[in-house]
Amino acid sequence: MIAGRHSGFAWRLEIGAAWLLAVLWLAPLLYAFWAAFHPPEYATRFDLLAPLTLENFREAWSQAPFARYFLNTFMLVSTILLAQFVLCTLAAYAFVRFEFRGRDIVFALVLVQLMIMPEILIVENYRTMSRIGTVDTILGIGLPYMASAFGIFLLRQTFKTIPRELEDAARIEGCNMMQVLWKVYVPLARPTYVAYGLVSVSYHWNNFLWPLIITNSVETRPLTVGLAIFGAPESGVDWSIITAGTLLAVAPLLLAFLLFQRQFVQSFMHAGIK
Repeated sequence: MIAGRHSGFAWRLEIGAAWLLAVLWLAPLLYAFWAAFHPPEYATRFDLLAPLTLENFREAWSQAPFARYFLNTFMLVSTILLAQFVLCTLAAYAFVRFEFRGRDIVFALVLVQLMIMPEILIVENYRTMSRIGTVDTILGIGLPYMASAFGIFLLRQTFKTIPRELEDAARIEGCNMMQVLWKVYVPLARPTYVAYGLVSVSYHWNNFLWPLIITNSVETRPLTVGLAIFGAPESGVDWSIITAGTLLAVAPLLLAFLLFQRQFVQSFMHAGIK
């Protein structure tokens, strides 16, 4: 009986802690919604009868080139994701199905990248981008991230679970190496691609430090850098307009999650590392 009481108390404590963490996590977002949809005088005064307005969004959109920032971010995220899918797929397939001298050592070196924070390589990456002439370009922002150790590792683990008999059957049907990869491995690893794609898109959509250093003009700045410049104290923009600009920046990811949250969860569950 005592053990049952203790377990019930522990369960209620866990639920309470989970709700507390959820409220703490949502509090900044809820405040941003409040300030963005109300006049500036209500930004720090919570009045249930306060009037709603969209003027803050109109002001934010007119005071900064958000259309250009959205285009730059979409081009950046799409380019990085496409390159990662191609490079990580080829590398993972090679590590799984090809025998070559030093394979395990090479794979261990790939995994070392997971232990290195990207910020450590910023200076060297900038030197490299400067040498090849890609400073202040979309390509220059994306190049350091196109070969992802995490993506290679995740796809390698998935490819290892695919029976070799399926590959043998495809070869009997006359498929060459690339056809086997495209028609057997890639379709069976679709949940992993979706899960990894979500991680990659969300990370690079929100990435800030490297784009801030490598970009110098509106033509290449992504949303995060543009939003930081837009909300700088010297710009004189009030808090309601800043929160409206912030919601404009996070709206695509937030809307995608709300619409496809079930598919997101299922993809991560099916892409579990085995």
